[in-house]
Amino acid sequence: MKIIDEQLIDKVVEKAKKSPRLRMNYNFHQSLNDKCHRFLNALEIGTQIPVHHHVTKDETFIILKGKVRVNTYNDNGEIIDSIVLSSESGRYGVDIPKNTWHGLECLESGSVIFEVKEGPFVEHEIDGILKV
Repeated sequence: MKIIDEQLIDKVVEKAKKSPRLRMNYNFHQSLNDKCHRFLNALEIGTQIPVHHHVTKDETFIILKGKVRVNTYNDNGEIIDSIVLSSESGRYGVDIPKNTWHGLECLESGSVIFEVKEGPFVEHEIDGILKV
């Protein structure tokens, strides 16, 4: 059993702060080939998560610490919906349907989301990056 506690979250946050990407994953799945990917994603202000979509995969984000904005977009790059996830607001997560353009913005240093999506992970599987 793997426990998600303050110690684990702090460890992943520290790695994100030192990462050139300003984010760090902690995977619970054993392999990139697993059919279900479950992981912590620690984010720092300034990290770049480009607007993208997955044609065949839904994606779920649940906030564990901090504040993260999640936007969805139409094909022209216009924002359709925007929500700030935080425990203070009582907005804890979102489920993004497949083929939906979306992006994340870290609003508070040390933010951590729990992310779930279908595997396997293939480097080139993101079907596009939307220019906004």
